[in-house]
Amino acid sequence: MTRFHCAHAWLPGGAAEDVLVEVAGGRFVAVRPLTPVDAPEAEGAVRLGGMTLPGLANAHSHAFHRALRGRTQRERGTFWTWREQMYAVAGALDPDSYHALATAVYGEMALAGITCVGEFHYLHHGPGGVRYGDPNAMGEALIAAAADAGIRITLLDTLYLAAGVGGEELQGVQLRFGDGSFEGWSSRLDRLRGRPHVRLGAAAHSVRAVPAEVLAAFAERTDGMPTHVHLSEQRAENEACLAVHGRTPTELLADHGLLGGRVTAVHATHLSDTDRTELGDSGTGVCFCPTTERDLADGIGHARALVEAGSPLSLGSDSHAVIDLFEEARGVEMHERLHTEHRGHFTAGELIDAATVAGHAALGWSHAGSIAVGDRADLVSVALDSPRTAGCEPGAIAFAATAADVRHVVVDGRVVVRDGVHLGIGDVGAALAEAIAMLGERAAGNAERIGAAR
Repeated sequence: MTRFHCAHAWLPGGAAEDVLVEVAGGRFVAVRPLTPVDAPEAEGAVRLGGMTLPGLANAHSHAFHRALRGRTQRERGTFWTWREQMYAVAGALDPDSYHALATAVYGEMALAGITCVGEFHYLHHGPGGVRYGDPNAMGEALIAAAADAGIRITLLDTLYLAAGVGGEELQGVQLRFGDGSFEGWSSRLDRLRGRPHVRLGAAAHSVRAVPAEVLAAFAERTDGMPTHVHLSEQRAENEACLAVHGRTPTELLADHGLLGGRVTAVHATHLSDTDRTELGDSGTGVCFCPTTERDLADGIGHARALVEAGSPLSLGSDSHAVIDLFEEARGVEMHERLHTEHRGHFTAGELIDAATVAGHAALGWSHAGSIAVGDRADLVSVALDSPRTAGCEPGAIAFAATAADVRHVVVDGRVVVRDGVHLGIGDVGAALAEAIAMLGERAAGNAERIGAAR
């Protein structure tokens, strides 16, 4: 048994002072605030200063997009011009280089207090769509990377069959994403196996990439699995769906049974009132990624209306313009302020819940995301004396802290980060620089080829 003495801790009822936490077998076995009479019980416990939060869950990640940070922002354009640069990176990866990059990316997540990631994984095959000897080699690289970084992963294996709502054929780099048919994807999914740090889920990439006639079979095949889908991220997606099907993307998913409590709609930016009602009434979750939605000029979604309609809210860092769930949480609130010209839409508790318990639930991890007896023993201590948090009330940490304020991270009872250093990887910055440099030359060549083909 390991004991942790938290100066402050975020418990299910909110912030508490002087909390003793006992861990055994990777679970919390005792959680109780200390009184002066109980103080001797804290002797020998690992002292965690600042505010200790439950482990954060990053519900939406594309690990390879991290290689684009600081490279795509220098140009004008839209989501669609950014996508060409993303394709160039996708074309440069193989299982070994993907493992190296993802390990470093997940290491960065651990440093930011993220103990579980939902990897929306669609880069499945080799150049031209040729399968590797193990058709899940790329997914296995991600699973191994999460283990090496010391965090849990939900691999959301993604169905990607078309290049547009009209069913256009995949071309170029997109061939690496596709399995040829729904049956091909399903049979490949059958070969994946869960492990103690792994949950297996599924994703329909979008109504652009999954033909409508396949949606019902996909919904039936994934019943009982955590299932995600990019939804109405771009106005152009909505316009194309209305033109082809006479339905919004949300209505199309509803028609084919692809809504409900196991489903999470990612972005959900450009919705009608009817769309929000459909999502809320069905209990479909929504995952907002404000830093990416800003970076790609997607638009501002309306999280408060969705939560009030009945949709649980989780958070993701998506393309990893930054990896900082505190910034994602604040972004949800700040976007509402910009939209309404009023302040105070989400409490600190609601934002922390979105980053912790709701995110874990969206990824299929029960009994996780809370510092409570029986839950997975994830702890994230956040400094209260940094230039960003000094003077902050402990219970308002969500409005002040950044990833740089994370000091210690415990995952399933194991210390992964101590004093801001990743114990397994060491220098995460160097690991990222090396992995990205490996891709640079090949990605540049791919970008030239993609541009020449336009």
